[in-house]
Amino acid sequence: MARTTKAVPIIDMSDLSNLPEKLVIACQELGCLRLINHRIPISLMSEMRAVVRALLDLPLDVKMRNSNPQEPSKGYTPPNLASPFFDSLSLYDMVSPGAVEGFCAQMDASPKQREIIHEYTSALSQLVKFLGSKLMEGLGLNGEHFQQGICQLKMNKYNYGPETVGKTGAVLHSDAGLFTILHDDDDVNGLEAVDNTTGELVSVDPMPGSLVVNVGDVGKVWSNGRFCNVKHQVKCYKPTTRITIALFVLPPKDEKVEVLPELVDPDHPPLYIPFDFEHYRKLRISTSSPTGEALEFFRTNQELVK
Repeated sequence: MARTTKAVPIIDMSDLSNLPEKLVIACQELGCLRLINHRIPISLMSEMRAVVRALLDLPLDVKMRNSNPQEPSKGYTPPNLASPFFDSLSLYDMVSPGAVEGFCAQMDASPKQREIIHEYTSALSQLVKFLGSKLMEGLGLNGEHFQQGICQLKMNKYNYGPETVGKTGAVLHSDAGLFTILHDDDDVNGLEAVDNTTGELVSVDPMPGSLVVNVGDVGKVWSNGRFCNVKHQVKCYKPTTRITIALFVLPPKDEKVEVLPELVDPDHPPLYIPFDFEHYRKLRISTSSPTGEALEFFRTNQELVK
């Protein structure tokens, strides 16, 4: 797959002039963008990255307390055959009562670490609400009607060595949820997004103090096909440790994934039938559809207008 010098859109969240429109255009054209001046203090981002690094450096038996045998995607991911140099801790349903404290107890987090995690997750939650409301406004809807849903925080470490340079740290995939807010590594590059128009890879270069937003499969459904569920991967560029923190914004629990009703009219019929998100996640796995191909099972007979 060829690479291009095309840059990912950078959107200043402090500039409210045409902000909803700018966000929607980026979600339509690439499905990947960078946020600056996003209201999360850079000092807090740095502190949280240090906490995540410390937690992921803990012994394996401690990290395994975060495992979820019944639903592995919601817990700790240890190094495995598919990704032998990657592991990830998970804070599922981050905003639910007791979730942060439960995670901190699993990890034996110090009082200072607990304070940082609480501040960071609270700031992220506020950003999700603000971003979601502006996306709805950009679609011509009432931003106050945005429902946050479940937020899953994944803390990732890539243990790169000389033998891993050039290898894939995360295979080509789209995210299953509505959108993802990624706090990527300030120093270590590796994220690559696919330009949906040309098929070329766009390098998502680090920009300290910023956040990456990726549109997921549910975002494509939610927008009635207007948003691009961006395909992306992670490559190892150099032999060092890469730390990232990803917040996956998922649909509200026990609600069907469906096209926003306000986006449906005689000229814009629904492109997808309603479906259960957990069923869809399992279908992605059972049909080997990491880049969202399983959405086709829920397509109506209407043509998707790109």
